[in-house]
Amino acid sequence: MAAKFLIVAALAIAASLLPSASRSAELVLFERGGCVWCQRWNRDVGPVYDKSAEARILPLRRIDLDRKRTDGIKLAEPVFYTPTFVVIDNGREVGRITGYINDDSFWGLLGTLAARLEPRPEPDRI
Repeated sequence: MAAKFLIVAALAIAASLLPSASRSAELVLFERGGCVWCQRWNRDVGPVYDKSAEARILPLRRIDLDRKRTDGIKLAEPVFYTPTFVVIDNGREVGRITGYINDDSFWGLLGTLAARLEPRPEPDRI
Protein backbone atom coordinates (compact mmCIF):
# COMPACT_ATOMS: atom_id res chain seq x y z
CA MET A 1 0.00 0.00 0.00
CA ALA A 2 2.76 2.46 0.92
CA ALA A 3 4.67 1.55 -2.26
CA LYS A 4 1.63 2.42 -4.43
CA PHE A 5 1.27 5.75 -2.63
CA LEU A 6 4.93 6.58 -3.24
CA ILE A 7 4.65 5.73 -6.93
CA VAL A 8 1.53 7.88 -7.35
CA ALA A 9 3.16 10.75 -5.43
CA ALA A 10 6.33 10.52 -7.55
CA LEU A 11 4.30 10.58 -10.78
CA ALA A 12 2.33 13.60 -9.57
CA ILE A 13 5.54 15.48 -8.74
CA ALA A 14 7.10 14.57 -12.10
CA ALA A 15 3.99 15.75 -13.97
CA SER A 16 4.04 19.05 -12.12
CA LEU A 17 7.64 19.64 -13.25
CA LEU A 18 6.79 19.35 -16.94
CA PRO A 19 6.42 22.74 -18.60
CA SER A 20 3.62 21.50 -20.86
CA ALA A 21 1.63 20.40 -17.85
CA SER A 22 1.46 23.96 -16.56
CA ARG A 23 0.45 25.64 -19.82
CA SER A 24 -2.60 24.88 -21.92
CA ALA A 25 -2.54 27.90 -24.25
CA GLU A 26 -1.97 27.47 -27.97
CA LEU A 27 -2.20 29.27 -31.28
CA VAL A 28 -4.54 27.51 -33.69
CA LEU A 29 -4.03 28.27 -37.36
CA PHE A 30 -7.11 27.63 -39.49
CA GLU A 31 -5.99 27.20 -43.09
CA ARG A 32 -7.11 25.56 -46.32
CA GLY A 33 -5.42 24.33 -49.47
CA GLY A 34 -5.00 26.94 -52.18
CA CYS A 35 -5.11 29.88 -49.74
CA VAL A 36 -2.55 32.38 -51.08
CA TRP A 37 -2.38 34.27 -47.76
CA CYS A 38 -1.80 30.98 -45.89
CA GLN A 39 1.07 30.23 -48.25
CA ARG A 40 2.48 33.70 -47.67
CA TRP A 41 2.33 33.23 -43.86
CA ASN A 42 3.99 29.81 -44.25
CA ARG A 43 6.77 31.46 -46.26
CA ASP A 44 7.25 34.57 -44.08
CA VAL A 45 6.54 33.39 -40.54
CA GLY A 46 6.22 29.61 -40.62
CA PRO A 47 9.96 28.82 -40.69
CA VAL A 48 10.71 31.01 -37.64
CA TYR A 49 7.56 30.64 -35.55
CA ASP A 50 8.71 27.54 -33.63
CA LYS A 51 11.93 29.35 -32.68
CA SER A 52 10.13 32.41 -31.29
CA ALA A 53 9.34 33.38 -27.70
CA GLU A 54 5.67 33.40 -28.69
CA ALA A 55 5.86 29.72 -29.67
CA ARG A 56 7.00 28.82 -26.14
CA ILE A 57 3.83 30.44 -24.82
CA LEU A 58 1.56 29.53 -27.74
CA PRO A 59 2.59 26.34 -29.53
CA LEU A 60 1.12 26.17 -33.03
CA ARG A 61 -1.64 23.75 -34.00
CA ARG A 62 -2.86 23.66 -37.59
CA ILE A 63 -6.42 22.86 -38.61
CA ASP A 64 -7.44 22.45 -42.25
CA LEU A 65 -10.76 24.27 -42.28
CA ASP A 66 -12.11 21.97 -44.99
CA ARG A 67 -11.17 18.69 -43.30
CA LYS A 68 -10.92 18.89 -39.51
CA ARG A 69 -13.44 19.76 -36.86
CA THR A 70 -12.68 22.00 -33.93
CA ASP A 71 -13.21 19.40 -31.21
CA GLY A 72 -12.15 20.63 -27.81
CA ILE A 73 -12.09 24.31 -28.80
CA LYS A 74 -14.79 26.76 -27.80
CA LEU A 75 -14.75 29.46 -30.43
CA ALA A 76 -16.42 32.82 -29.88
CA GLU A 77 -17.74 32.59 -33.45
CA PRO A 78 -17.22 30.30 -36.46
CA VAL A 79 -14.13 30.62 -38.63
CA PHE A 80 -14.92 31.48 -42.25
CA TYR A 81 -11.74 33.03 -43.64
CA THR A 82 -8.20 31.71 -43.94
CA PRO A 83 -5.79 32.14 -42.51
CA THR A 84 -7.37 32.76 -39.13
CA PHE A 85 -5.17 32.55 -36.04
CA VAL A 86 -7.03 31.85 -32.80
CA VAL A 87 -5.39 32.05 -29.38
CA ILE A 88 -6.86 29.35 -27.17
CA ASP A 89 -6.41 29.12 -23.40
CA ASN A 90 -7.92 26.24 -21.44
CA GLY A 91 -10.02 25.26 -24.47
CA ARG A 92 -11.58 28.73 -24.91
CA GLU A 93 -10.90 31.48 -27.42
CA VAL A 94 -8.97 34.45 -26.04
CA GLY A 95 -8.82 36.34 -29.35
CA ARG A 96 -8.12 35.98 -33.04
CA ILE A 97 -6.33 37.41 -36.01
CA THR A 98 -8.33 37.10 -39.22
CA GLY A 99 -6.16 37.21 -42.32
CA TYR A 100 -2.49 37.87 -42.90
CA ILE A 101 -1.00 41.04 -44.35
CA ASN A 102 2.68 40.84 -43.41
CA ASP A 103 4.96 39.54 -40.69
CA ASP A 104 5.21 42.86 -38.82
CA SER A 105 1.47 43.15 -38.34
CA PHE A 106 1.19 39.45 -37.44
CA TRP A 107 3.81 39.66 -34.67
CA GLY A 108 2.31 42.88 -33.30
CA LEU A 109 -1.23 41.49 -33.19
CA LEU A 110 -0.03 38.18 -31.73
CA GLY A 111 1.84 40.03 -28.98
CA THR A 112 -1.35 41.88 -28.08
CA LEU A 113 -3.29 38.60 -27.84
CA ALA A 114 -0.55 36.86 -25.86
CA ALA A 115 -0.66 39.70 -23.33
CA ARG A 116 -4.29 38.76 -22.59
CA LEU A 117 -3.26 35.37 -21.22
CA GLU A 118 -3.29 34.99 -17.48
CA PRO A 119 0.23 34.50 -16.14
CA ARG A 120 0.94 30.96 -15.09
CA PRO A 121 3.08 30.22 -12.07
CA GLU A 122 6.31 28.44 -12.81
CA PRO A 123 6.38 24.91 -11.41
CA ASP A 124 8.29 24.54 -8.15
CA ARG A 125 11.70 22.99 -8.64
CA ILE A 126 12.91 20.41 -6.18
